[in-house]
Amino acid sequence: MDLKSKIILIYGPTASGKSQFAIKLAKKINGEIVNADSMQVYKEFKTLSARPFLKDCQKIKHHLYGFKKARNKFSTGDWLKLVKKKISEIKKNKKTPILVGGTGLYFKSLTDGLVKIPNIPVKFRTKIRTLHKKLGPKKFYLDLIKLDPLSKNRINPSDTQRTIRAYEVKSYTKKSIYLWFKNTKSDYEKDDFYKIYLDYPRTDLLKRINTRAEEMIKNGAILEVKRFIKLKVPRDKTASKAIGVEEIRDYFNKKIQISDLIEKISIKTRQYAKRQSTWGRGNMLDWNKINSDGLNKFLKKI
Repeated sequence: MDLKSKIILIYGPTASGKSQFAIKLAKKINGEIVNADSMQVYKEFKTLSARPFLKDCQKIKHHLYGFKKARNKFSTGDWLKLVKKKISEIKKNKKTPILVGGTGLYFKSLTDGLVKIPNIPVKFRTKIRTLHKKLGPKKFYLDLIKLDPLSKNRINPSDTQRTIRAYEVKSYTKKSIYLWFKNTKSDYEKDDFYKIYLDYPRTDLLKRINTRAEEMIKNGAILEVKRFIKLKVPRDKTASKAIGVEEIRDYFNKKIQISDLIEKISIKTRQYAKRQSTWGRGNMLDWNKINSDGLNKFLKKI
């Protein structure tokens, strides 16, 4: 199997072993690893985001990890701009770029292109959210498909985020969000990529998540969050929503004990992993699925 000429993408739910698999793969094909996880970009979250260990980064070059301050905004568009530059640099050096992470939108922007919808003013967006609250999900959805017939059968009426987004885009731009999607293209061809989706059995993944939560606390996540809180980063910033921040904040405020803290982080991580798996099943139908038993077999084939 010749992977050296490809851009390799590795996606999977949190705690599925993506990073270690990527390192093993990189050693075999002379690759360099690029981050595709929205939390691992932040400088302040080494333990909390399960960033690769320093010893691993010394063996294999890693890019776009821990370089952004949590207070600063960092969008999918920002990531895409940087990652395209990194891919070009890595290929120029006769290496293979291996993109690893659990942020589905990052991968989608790379393979399908980024939708360039004009920025919608905050006041306008707030107005649509107020309307959704007033009408309720069912009535709001019916109004949406009248406003934008292309939304019919494409959005679940109970999917609040997507129904609101479709409504505000059509209302503000006078053009369906699905026409915006249709006119979006990637800078790459489909054959440029080799896509790997790590599909872990649910029971195995839950054990790994519980173990990770315990290790995070042992390895300094509490101190990491203590430092982060001192920065007074607004709670609506992406970094403030990292799993563990609110839970450790509650621990500091004596609302929960250490055992409760580990359990709460595990529960929230399991919920996140489920959302990642749902994304993968819905958006990654053409990816090569490999389960935990197939990782070593895959590496031996190369």
